[in-house]
Amino acid sequence: MNLYLDLYLTMAKVGVCTFGGGYAMLPILQRDVVEKKGWITEEELTDYYAVGQCTPGIIAINTATFTGYKVKGNLGGVIATLGMATPSVIIIALIAAFLSHFADIPWVVHAFAGVRACVCALVLSSVIKLFKGAVVDRAGLVLFAIVLILSSFVGLPSVLLVVLAGLAGLGLRQIRGWRR
Repeated sequence: MNLYLDLYLTMAKVGVCTFGGGYAMLPILQRDVVEKKGWITEEELTDYYAVGQCTPGIIAINTATFTGYKVKGNLGGVIATLGMATPSVIIIALIAAFLSHFADIPWVVHAFAGVRACVCALVLSSVIKLFKGAVVDRAGLVLFAIVLILSSFVGLPSVLLVVLAGLAGLGLRQIRGWRR
């Protein structure tokens, strides 16, 4: 199959399944883009996801753009972005047209509650996978704990936390380099 079409359809599939925001797409991206297609590595996905949180826009779109660019350059980035966005645009248009008619129906309310629970489980699964790949030593564990505390209890912006963690990683590399 044409790689551009494959990129579009893969991202559209992820886009259809991304209920609950960008965090919910991680397990699908891990399976389809990293494990099945081999387009990017687990580490690259983590990096794209982190940068996608720091850049303006939707995390899912940003991550798709970075992935598409890696696979097929500028046009690949555009195709992946369109693939990720197309299902959302269609679904949002349909929901907007009919939401007021069915939002209070009990089975719809319960269905959304079930979807939210599923999204929480998918996000937790992704966090566990990312943790295993990203926290590989004591320094990483300490940095993880500090960022978790700062984000959970202090409420620092994600962008600031990512930048500070990146600077801490650079600092740790310099310190380790001096020891050798």
